[in-house]
Amino acid sequence: MSTTRSLHDAVVVGAGQAGLSASFHLRRLGVEHVVLDAYAAPGGAWQHRAHSLTMADVHGVAALPGLPLPDGDPHAPAREVVPAYFAEHEARFALPVERPVDVTRVDPEPDGTLLVRARDGRAWPTRTLVSATGTWRRPFVPHVAGIETFAGRTLHSSAYDGPADLAGRTVLVVGGGASAVQLLGEVAGTSRTLWATRRPPLWRDGEVEPFDGRAAVALVEERVRRGLPPRSVVSVTGLHLRPQEQRAVALGAYARLPMPQRFVPDGAVWADGSHRAFDVVVWATGFRPDTGHLAPLQLRAPGGGIVLDGTTVVADPRVQLVGYGPSASTIGANRAGRAAAVAVRDRLAAGADVTSARRGTPAPA
Repeated sequence: MSTTRSLHDAVVVGAGQAGLSASFHLRRLGVEHVVLDAYAAPGGAWQHRAHSLTMADVHGVAALPGLPLPDGDPHAPAREVVPAYFAEHEARFALPVERPVDVTRVDPEPDGTLLVRARDGRAWPTRTLVSATGTWRRPFVPHVAGIETFAGRTLHSSAYDGPADLAGRTVLVVGGGASAVQLLGEVAGTSRTLWATRRPPLWRDGEVEPFDGRAAVALVEERVRRGLPPRSVVSVTGLHLRPQEQRAVALGAYARLPMPQRFVPDGAVWADGSHRAFDVVVWATGFRPDTGHLAPLQLRAPGGGIVLDGTTVVADPRVQLVGYGPSASTIGANRAGRAAAVAVRDRLAAGADVTSARRGTPAPA
């Protein structure tokens, strides 16, 4: 193991929306820190989105602090536009990002500090931590009986790269969220589609029921306060069909089926005994928080989640958690980044007060 320096005031893990927001505000508040990003280039998870996802298709990208979103071609690929925007933000504000650094664990040290360890053996000691790893690297696929016997192709929606790859096939899309709705809207024109969800979808009329992002974030925050695993913000907003999905409506793509009871080699069987054949299963079943690196700190509550007070982890106030629960989408990421930076600043200041009192000297103003 090689240690990179004596001691950082803060280490931010992740350079997506929440991580860059946290770094911006840490720099503004004068907190010395470094940002460790697992990816080789700026852009977070956006650089890995499907080529077919255009800026007109995305559900919303919140502006990073201090830099307005660029005006551009709505038909440009989001995987190009957003990473370029993130790169400009990093450069303009000289954010201290190091990459690629694949953080694997954070260990508590006997002296009260934390040691952030990377897969390549490097380590960064720090007084505080902002974990902003999001969810992209932890796609979730539920187990359904017989899936191992299915002879067709299976992929998670994170590996989907546009409708051309699935053209001419019969595709079962599994999942009741916005990604499933969007994916069905894209592939229905070139493939025969089936749609299965665990619960009936909750549709929102976009003209009658305007999207209330703050209310959605508040519902997710309530679960986090109770120590439960967070649900995505999208899961509590309801589904809305956009103009580009109306063709899929006409093709019957949103005729929902319950989850299959079991898979068979050429498709699946449902609880009513019906059988449907298909060639491909796309699991649009979401993601789980990417928090495995925090396991040595033993932060989880009995309910399975990590209890937060704002962005501060109740079980270990040295740790701020952003890109988790209410801040796992761009709706809450920027606000969480600022809150985390302020909490880090205040904790460091409190530590300085304690140190000064022990030494018999006044704390800095």
